Amino acid sequence: MTNAHQTSRLRPGRPDYAILATTLALVVIGLIFVYSASFAIALDAFDDANYFLIRQMASALIGLAVMFFLMRIDYRLLRLASPALMLFAVLSLAAVLFVGNDAYGARRWISMGPLPPFQPSEFAKLALIIYIAAWLASRGRDVQSFALGFAPFIFLVGVVAALILMEPDTGTASIVVMTTAALFFIAGASLTHLFALVGIAAVTFGMLILGGGYRSDRIFAFIRAEDDPAGVGFHTLQLLIALGSGGIEGLGLGVSRQKFFYIPGAHTDGVFAIIGEETGFIGAIVVIGLFAYLVYRGFRVAMNSRDDFGCYLAIGIVSWIAFQGLINVGGITRSIPLTGIPLPFVSYGGTSLVMLMAAIGILLNVSRYGKDRSFAERPQAQRVAPKPTRRSNPTRQGESPARGPA
Repeated sequence: MTNAHQTSRLRPGRPDYAILATTLALVVIGLIFVYSASFAIALDAFDDANYFLIRQMASALIGLAVMFFLMRIDYRLLRLASPALMLFAVLSLAAVLFVGNDAYGARRWISMGPLPPFQPSEFAKLALIIYIAAWLASRGRDVQSFALGFAPFIFLVGVVAALILMEPDTGTASIVVMTTAALFFIAGASLTHLFALVGIAAVTFGMLILGGGYRSDRIFAFIRAEDDPAGVGFHTLQLLIALGSGGIEGLGLGVSRQKFFYIPGAHTDGVFAIIGEETGFIGAIVVIGLFAYLVYRGFRVAMNSRDDFGCYLAIGIVSWIAFQGLINVGGITRSIPLTGIPLPFVSYGGTSLVMLMAAIGILLNVSRYGKDRSFAERPQAQRVAPKPTRRSNPTRQGESPARGPA
């Protein structure tokens, strides 16, 4: 890759429209199924069937504005802003522990007056990706050093993950660790350090599970849900019933039965089960295919990036989306324990949708500077070639004609 000063001589080209179209398709699918999955809950709780749809649409519009803004500015400015973004993320994660709203046994949101609640952990994901990308781009080969690479990395990621675990939110902490570990690996970290990171993460999450509480209940529901179908295993089994009811073609749009108070959070982390119930295996595969295509295009942007910072930004954003989608779908299909994290772009959640669309805006920005874009390079020095002049025939002046090399 070229250095940043070489990249600065490039005028941006067109963004990757395939990424933009795929993102918008997922957002539209999300709006459709947020309404389908939530209208009964909204009517019962707020006497307004459109309650969640209106808020999700408002978040989508804000997300669009943020996405197009970040798509237009130079993404390298984020490198300068990364310390401030990281500081705000850490302070907001600490603040939510003291002034956050309690809901479902967790404290993850901060009320902002008439505005929708703000979820600091969603902002922290993007802020940490930007900061780690900038930090790794400045490390070079020092990333393989214990003192200059591994130790600072563990400290940075550990602080953010620990604050998120205190909410508690194990699923989001897992995504943070996996996404940053992927960046650390791509940047050329030592395999010994990577194995040590995996070991630290495994021991930490093992201790959390053995500590009891909701984490151990989810492990039990994953392994032996049928032993307690009306208690701990209820959520897992209802999700599977929804997917099984859909069959190949689905029951029809809006015809889901499990959304009528059988699946907790049907419009949030359980929305994929409603998609499977109403559109069947075909609809579920289409959604998964859109995510796979988005990830593929995102990695192409990373591979075509002209500087390390842009490459790490793209990989971090794509890894975040990929890991979060895999964990959500894996939990709903009982491939892994449930974690309660939303499906990117599709599940209800204002902060999550805005931050994800902001990340896509950055990814589109990086794509505008890629090697496969149509750029016009600015030369370091403008050299004006002299205009060709008419030369008289040297034979007329008694000169011997010039000979080329023999």
